[in-house]
Amino acid sequence: MTSDLPALPDAAHSSDPHLNLITTPVRSLIRRAPITVSPATTIRDAATQMSAQRVSSVLVVEAGRLIGVVTDRDLRNRVVAQGLDSARPVLDIATLDPLTMDVRKPAFDALLLMARHNIHHVPVMDGDSVVGMITATDVSAQQNLSAVHLAGDIYKQTSVEGLAEAALQVRALQQSLAGAGATAYSTGHIITAITDALTCRLLQLGEAQFGPPPVGYVWVAAGSQARNEQTAKSDQDNCLVIDDAYDPVAHGEYFRALATFVCDGLDACGYIHCPGEMMAMTDPWRQPKARWAQYFRKWTTEPEPKALMLTCVFFDLRAIHGQTALLETLREDVLARTRGNRIFLAYMVGNALKHQPPLGLFNRMSTLRSGEHRGTLDLKHSGIVPIVDLARVYALAGGHAAVNTHDRLAVAAASGEISEQSAHDLRDALEYIATLRIQHQARQMAGGAGADNFLKPDELSNFERGQLKNAFGVVQTLQSVLGQRYQAGRF
Repeated sequence: MTSDLPALPDAAHSSDPHLNLITTPVRSLIRRAPITVSPATTIRDAATQMSAQRVSSVLVVEAGRLIGVVTDRDLRNRVVAQGLDSARPVLDIATLDPLTMDVRKPAFDALLLMARHNIHHVPVMDGDSVVGMITATDVSAQQNLSAVHLAGDIYKQTSVEGLAEAALQVRALQQSLAGAGATAYSTGHIITAITDALTCRLLQLGEAQFGPPPVGYVWVAAGSQARNEQTAKSDQDNCLVIDDAYDPVAHGEYFRALATFVCDGLDACGYIHCPGEMMAMTDPWRQPKARWAQYFRKWTTEPEPKALMLTCVFFDLRAIHGQTALLETLREDVLARTRGNRIFLAYMVGNALKHQPPLGLFNRMSTLRSGEHRGTLDLKHSGIVPIVDLARVYALAGGHAAVNTHDRLAVAAASGEISEQSAHDLRDALEYIATLRIQHQARQMAGGAGADNFLKPDELSNFERGQLKNAFGVVQTLQSVLGQRYQAGRF
């Protein structure tokens, strides 16, 4: 199993230790030929070979095919702690069908795979052939605050209180990334990987408390978590897609209790309840797949204002835990409905154009004129959201499954939905605005304040203000282009 992340944006490669992992191929992290054993090898002989070779894992291979992996942790937990006879075959304690990484992928993919699944050893594959093994130590850029180690700590927790304590490190992680000059792209993926880990662990604890699920389900992230674009300042958007074997009378209370446990747990970990109640603990967003299909069908055929608002949340979805096929088949149906649907897309464009960059007369930046944040720029709603909205329209127009905004822009350019130059400009604009936001939040957290999205222009140098104005100008121009393409009378 591999992840499909595209190349990172061009900015700041040399200063971001995590971006260095993007420019470093997994192949270069392989230190030696794979240490393999056959399924019939005894546990004792496998342990002896690990000791002799001074490695922390061996690969179980039969007829050239990878079957499983055994780590030193398996020897401790499955053999020594259980008093298992070491003369038994090593296959008895192996993790079968392990997650793997393609040799051609960047090392950053391996970091995220480890963080999201709480694993520290990943076999590297070239097609069907195993070519080596990489460990968390090989890919961790910062041992004390790396996503891999923080995720590992999360999976050790046995209570919501413990998870809330571990989640406090997310602020320090973002500050560390900002201090290292990490791009918004890598920061978003890393911070989101921790949210994924917290969510998965809460679901595991919930299933331990309420019992195994009576029918299959998939927990789905929406919004910024789905797009891998979270920062330390995030609320939660999520939903539950349940197998159509679901019976509300027999199964309803189980899924209501599980979803409430997880959403309340995320709130305790700092991911506040969604103000619009777009969460799995809310009845409408905890439904069988057939009901979700009805939702999307209605939203695309009757795009009234509330439906358009909901599409901006629920068209950005990513499976976090459970039976991912439930979401994938649903997504395929949705994209088939939106691809080339110019009437629906015209409504989506009109909704997207409600978020305008803060550029006023003579191309001057306009700050908020009233309220608690008077005199500031709302980097999220006036800068980032307009780009996210544009990329979503491009993806829906082309029927593309990508969810991350950078990914959507790259795919849209490749398919001709937008020019290569315009996609590049939007990606650069997003990277610049999002990086300013992350650095702003890091300064706030370093000063002991809560993080927000409101930046005072005087926090920026003249050069930075000029760059920000240029970024807003790019967004404004491409909003105008999209508006003209889908304006009334042209579809």
